[in-house]
Amino acid sequence: MRAATVVPGRPDDLLLEDLPDPLPGKDELLVAGVLAGLCHTDLEVISGRFGTLPPGRDRMVLFHEAFGRVVSAPEGSGFVPGDHVAGMVRRPDPTPCGPCANHRWDFCLREDYTERGVKELDGYGSQLWTVEPRYAVKLAASVGEAAVLTEPTSVVAKAWDQAETVGGRVFASQRTALITGAGPVGLLAAMLGVQRGLDVHVLDRVTDGRKPDLVRQLGATYHHDLDSLRVAPDVVIECTGVGPLVFEAVRRTARNAVVVLLGLSTSDGPAPLHTGAFNDQLVFGNTSVVGSVNAGPHHFVQAAEALRLADPQWLAQLLTRRVPLSRWTDALTRSADDIKVTIDLQA
Repeated sequence: MRAATVVPGRPDDLLLEDLPDPLPGKDELLVAGVLAGLCHTDLEVISGRFGTLPPGRDRMVLFHEAFGRVVSAPEGSGFVPGDHVAGMVRRPDPTPCGPCANHRWDFCLREDYTERGVKELDGYGSQLWTVEPRYAVKLAASVGEAAVLTEPTSVVAKAWDQAETVGGRVFASQRTALITGAGPVGLLAAMLGVQRGLDVHVLDRVTDGRKPDLVRQLGATYHHDLDSLRVAPDVVIECTGVGPLVFEAVRRTARNAVVVLLGLSTSDGPAPLHTGAFNDQLVFGNTSVVGSVNAGPHHFVQAAEALRLADPQWLAQLLTRRVPLSRWTDALTRSADDIKVTIDLQA
């Protein structure tokens, strides 16, 4: 089989390799990869900001966003050949901490977890891959190729889970949401907000084109600057990692609001912040700011259901460019109109 392989921190050493077909263990699914999705974490693995090779290996298979079709499955696994599946990313600490022991390894207390395509495990960027049934989620065939969005949808499902868990401390419904960033994560966060019946507003810097149109198709409101926001959101899902924007979004929230941070900052530059005013906003407003990363097993189940309920034509518009595995490095050159770039694992 062919696979996209990398060495973290060596961006000039990106290969399409011929590797032996994997042999599934007696308790594993064998899956034919269909699509992989490129995300910013993959770029960080290539650059070396993140990423650790599997023990004893000099290369690793890239990509953690992917879906495929089951080729073979153990009896009693709940899967059968032909099922559409996505693989989860993180695996728990082998000496489980409290969260890992309770199937919440997205909250692992130590650094001994592993992650497919990121930390010590091969990813899903190959024509065949194996996965244990407990780390796989079944997807509705009606979702089609948008099933490649399962992993990023799981991340925003966790963000909404955090917003609702923390927001449950007050006896009032969340009605208005602000999503900052209209990349794939922001658009999926907006989709889940609309599915929850909230008044959803999305902020991004572009003024026209595909992103504003996709937001409006959801029935949400698009903004290209915060000054046009005339509501005080109860929930903010922050997907950009832009420091000044985080502070400004917090300043505009309603009382008892929850701000969930998903975006990683790409700059260490100083950001102007009036710390006293920021502190007072949090205190007087009962405002909570929560960081969120990765996703637990139940978030993947929630993601599969959210994708099943979504408009398939809307989802299909998020998949803006497709490259064959034989030229997978072409995916790394981004264009202004890209939302989700995918790699055809059989081409």
